[in-house]
Amino acid sequence: MRHLITGLVLTSLLVIASAAPTFAAKPPTGTLYLDGETVRTIVPPAASPQAGRDNLYAVAGAAAEGQFPVAASGPGDRDYHGGKWAVHEVSFDVAPYLLTSEEAVLAAERAGHVTVVRLPDADFKCPIQGR
Repeated sequence: MRHLITGLVLTSLLVIASAAPTFAAKPPTGTLYLDGETVRTIVPPAASPQAGRDNLYAVAGAAAEGQFPVAASGPGDRDYHGGKWAVHEVSFDVAPYLLTSEEAVLAAERAGHVTVVRLPDADFKCPIQGR
């Protein structure tokens, strides 16, 4: 299960990865939502299991168009640990809509719109490039 969820998260990051000719010279990048805005990440070339400390919410199954994983913290936040992601799977119990912040994910959970499940075996490291 860990490899499946890690694969889902990395796949969603790689969907928007650059395919430029300079790919071999630079690591691929991905996109996350952080506090309602998109931020870029550096996608590791292989699985990098880590003990997660930074919450990351990955929508499983049906998702709204433009949905990226949602990071709870990033560079400059006191509680950011370099992208050592504590992975949470988010599944919609209603018609999917866009979630762009941890607050939105938690509000959707309180409203009964989503189910959030912590998946400690899926934790990995993938740093945010900046804000």
